[in-house]
Amino acid sequence: MDYTQFLNMPAELSLLAVIVIVFIADLLLSPCGEGDSCRCSCPCRGRLRGVLPVVLMIAHTVLMLLPCSPLSCCTGAEAFGGMYVSTPMMHLVKALLGAGVVIVMLMSARWLSEPENAGKAGEFHELVLFTLLGMYFMISSGHFLMFFIGLELASIPMTALVAYDKKRYESAEAGAKFILLALFSSALLLYGISLIYGATGSLYFDECGLWLDGSLLSTLALVLFIAGMGFKISLVPFHLWTADTYEGAPTAVTGYLSVISKGSAAFVMLTVLEKVFGASEFVDIWNRALFWIIILSITLANLFAIRQHNLKRFMAFSAISQAGYLVLGLCGGTAQGMTALVFYLLVYMAANLGAFAVLCVVERHSGKIGISDYDGLYATNPRLAFLMTLCLFSLAGIPPFAGFFSKFFIFMAAFKAGFHLLVFIALVNTIVSLYYYLLIVKAMYINKSDAPIAPFRSDCPTRIALALCTLGVVLCGLLGCIYNYIDTLSCGL
Repeated sequence: MDYTQFLNMPAELSLLAVIVIVFIADLLLSPCGEGDSCRCSCPCRGRLRGVLPVVLMIAHTVLMLLPCSPLSCCTGAEAFGGMYVSTPMMHLVKALLGAGVVIVMLMSARWLSEPENAGKAGEFHELVLFTLLGMYFMISSGHFLMFFIGLELASIPMTALVAYDKKRYESAEAGAKFILLALFSSALLLYGISLIYGATGSLYFDECGLWLDGSLLSTLALVLFIAGMGFKISLVPFHLWTADTYEGAPTAVTGYLSVISKGSAAFVMLTVLEKVFGASEFVDIWNRALFWIIILSITLANLFAIRQHNLKRFMAFSAISQAGYLVLGLCGGTAQGMTALVFYLLVYMAANLGAFAVLCVVERHSGKIGISDYDGLYATNPRLAFLMTLCLFSLAGIPPFAGFFSKFFIFMAAFKAGFHLLVFIALVNTIVSLYYYLLIVKAMYINKSDAPIAPFRSDCPTRIALALCTLGVVLCGLLGCIYNYIDTLSCGL
């Protein structure tokens, strides 16, 4: 075996190096037991354990984005006979996911420093980084074996993150539901992959695309693949785990689950549909399936979001609706759709993580998570209320924020692909979503409360995370060069 092939995987090698360094640092800097005579109880060591993963991930992400760095990818690369494939667009999506992980680490820093979590901070960072490594493998897979390994590497540590607060009943219940449904969706995917192998005799994406025909076996494989990925992206009718899991998981983990894993799964779904099921007889089938899945996801999620009183359940149904808009970029399998999907992922990541950063800091200081608890927030914490409003306006698609342009581009791509009725229904649902997003804005600015959330000052890492998310929401709406750059990397059927 030629081990120099690993050099064609710079992003994965760099992330693996970060994982090893964080693991060793956690072993060396972990606090001693209560009975030990402790020179290791120095607070500087605890701070270093919290800061080191963030610094390493920032360096990793910046090096991926710089054009002349060792981690940059200007041309395509392959390894292991085509099982691993890297293109500039795949590299960009990995960098965006890395930036999202940095924000999640920043918004969870204060929570991890609390006494009940201080000894588990290293485990949290390791699990997050391993899920990210699995997503990297998924994105660069050119073979169903590599795809499935990446999928499981991303899913299994995610279960541990969901059940991170193992002494809380809600967190343990959320972890149990998540792992059971993750296993079920993985079984559907694996069964679909086995049917593809039976029909073609190969697991390589390109070879499967050449040999698959419109037979019943191939069509069933396509249906099982869409169903399995529907669980990962939380699309209706495969969404039933989402609200309970989001409510029970720690808030920082909920933010990570709602954006990072969803975005990677949607991009991989687009890649597989184009490469494996790109023949004309399949395109009509998966376009019809996506048509109804998108309508159900957006409509039902909007209707259920209106009824929610818990903000985490509210954001769960918002995430289901946003997943419907995200998958709208898959319709037709066009290059413009890929551009719109990646740009939507970037904007959605900034807005949604910003909203979850506010939820995290408010929950940590007040223990409140209900929508009515935010009554009068502007009077006591005006900056947090303002930043929350920016993020909600972007999620709702109100101009001039970036969410408006991301929805416009995703609608334009679907319209040009011929899905006129679908775009109209999505536009109507966008108006419905304005209502329930504005309910939170109304609570913060108009509603009065006898016991509002007391004024407090958020910690420095959370302020940095909020600043990064705000910059993303504003700059993606002002700088057209971002969309244009993504468009230069896109490809389609």
